[in-house]
Amino acid sequence: MLDRTPQHAEMKILLAQPRGFCAGVVRAIEIVERALEKYGPPVYVRHEIVHNKYVVESLKAKGAVFVEDLDEVPAGAITVFSAHGVAKSVEEEAASRNLPVLNATCPLVTKVHNQGKRYVSKGRRLVLIGHESHPEVVGTMGQVPGPVILVQDVEDVAALDLPSDEPIAYITQTTLSVDDTRDIIAALEERFPDIEGPDTRDICYATQNRQSSVRDLSKHVDLILVVGATNSSNSNRLREIGTEEGVPSYLIADGSQLNPEWLRNVKTVGITAGASAPEVLVDDVIDALRRIGPVTVSVLPGREENIEFRLPAELVSRQPQLSPAMQER
Repeated sequence: MLDRTPQHAEMKILLAQPRGFCAGVVRAIEIVERALEKYGPPVYVRHEIVHNKYVVESLKAKGAVFVEDLDEVPAGAITVFSAHGVAKSVEEEAASRNLPVLNATCPLVTKVHNQGKRYVSKGRRLVLIGHESHPEVVGTMGQVPGPVILVQDVEDVAALDLPSDEPIAYITQTTLSVDDTRDIIAALEERFPDIEGPDTRDICYATQNRQSSVRDLSKHVDLILVVGATNSSNSNRLREIGTEEGVPSYLIADGSQLNPEWLRNVKTVGITAGASAPEVLVDDVIDALRRIGPVTVSVLPGREENIEFRLPAELVSRQPQLSPAMQER
């Protein structure tokens, strides 16, 4: 057990609000679970349904099979597209094989696809602000009927080989917040006077809310633990924000990755979770802290989220509940 001075005898745990699952993730997982209930296993899922190993392994145990390419899906098998979205070519391949598809693409990602298509139809050169090779970015670039220029930072904007009078438009990866994209958008606007882009209200609410809650959390804690996967863009960004705010911050998958050495001279631990991390993993981290010593747990007041997205029509005949392990606190 880690030694503590008397004033550290009881550690405070402060939970960010909101944290964990967003509505798009809840919908995607529920699509897979309902498909398994309705059609029986196996159900094939192209790419990880969301970027979280615990979620993926839980669905595998129920009969979901995760593949990276549609040629791994047997003829006639129920196929689910992940929450990140897919390129048009993937949709066309599934249609050519007559695969029965359930599309779990987050509606906010689909909204970005539609925005991009609309800008291109108006004759504008399209710029996508996002991370190269991220599944959402790959899908978005493959949905737009025309060339898409990817920029990841202000330097990329400066390097664009386009005339200043070029009519352009921009869209953004949903796991980037208003704060993440502000400087890049400002650089685009400075270079290209004839520019259009989505309203800031169109930015993914969950990304912005979780980042704002971490900034608030950082004012009250000595250490931040972000529960999430290493391949989760939004989880990594939460850890980065904690560090930027001057608080030691670590990304961990679950309680087994907690390093007791991080807790030396720490009175208050802040915990948040990426949008694809279930609350059961937050509980696991709390239990790991409790095994080190006594703790008290409270929730930092924050924005309440009550958004729900509709499921595909073919899955709404029954109303099974999301499995307890996947539910939010």
